[in-house]
Amino acid sequence: MSIYEDLEPTEFDDIETYDLFERPSKVSLEDFAKPLRAGSSVRDLIYSLPKILAGEHLPELAKRIVEAKRAGKPLIWGLGGHVIKTGLAPILIDLADRGYITAVAVNGSVLVHDSEIAMAGYTSEDVDATLGKGGFGAARQTGELLNNAALRAKAETIGLGEAVGAELTGMEPENREYSLLCAGYERKMPVTAHLTIGADIGHFHPGVDGAALGEATHRDFRLICSIVREMDGGGVYLNFGSAVVLPEIFLKAVTVTRNLGFPLEGITTANFDFIQHYRPLTNVVRRPTAGGRGKGFAITGHHELNLPLLAAAIIELDNRA
Repeated sequence: MSIYEDLEPTEFDDIETYDLFERPSKVSLEDFAKPLRAGSSVRDLIYSLPKILAGEHLPELAKRIVEAKRAGKPLIWGLGGHVIKTGLAPILIDLADRGYITAVAVNGSVLVHDSEIAMAGYTSEDVDATLGKGGFGAARQTGELLNNAALRAKAETIGLGEAVGAELTGMEPENREYSLLCAGYERKMPVTAHLTIGADIGHFHPGVDGAALGEATHRDFRLICSIVREMDGGGVYLNFGSAVVLPEIFLKAVTVTRNLGFPLEGITTANFDFIQHYRPLTNVVRRPTAGGRGKGFAITGHHELNLPLLAAAIIELDNRA
């Protein structure tokens, strides 16, 4: 006998049911994935995806990117350092050459990793092995490059992204074909760099000039505002792997644009990351597109899988049309 003397289990005899075959449903067999055969093409893969959640969103996003390119609207890619560390620069450079990237916004870690790849062919030190001795982030060549670029930006009145690209390209590094910064500079494609002072390794090296860094990165913020302004009527902003800095930069660029009286309607935004964090979801996917001003996408997963898949979808959809 139960100790709950006054508590009786609910009886379900009078529950009202309905006919399954008359109920509207969100998923049907038409939405299911299609098995692939050996020798299938990339196009087969794209169109084999289930028309459910990300399987539906990724091709739709790719279609919007293709449409933006044809309309001559900005295609802005915001990148965190992990995108470079996972070896995706060659795909990004190829997309830029095809016209699917018109501007790139990066955080400070991209400057570090991309520069080291260009100079040395490798990056991403073992922090656990060097932090105990205070050696983490102390690579001389990396610090010198980044801080010389900031001084160059100040002297030439240019943004930090352009200055690092100019400084790095001028060195004629052995691996320049793998550098997104070199590619941007050589193609005159805007690359804006957005720093959190103290968060990147170059900020504690000898010769660092905080005023030069601040002035250069602030100029890049002003430049990205000018590019975002042109997104009205079909532009696209993609955030890959930045959980805080670039979502904040983009949101402020959106409010600057609207504050100055420029329309910003019909835009497409997307956030790609391992986990959907608050700021990217709010500042990239939801707020800028709220009120019918556009559409935002959130796609979760590894950059080293999702970015190549998105690139393939873009190329195949464009070629198909």
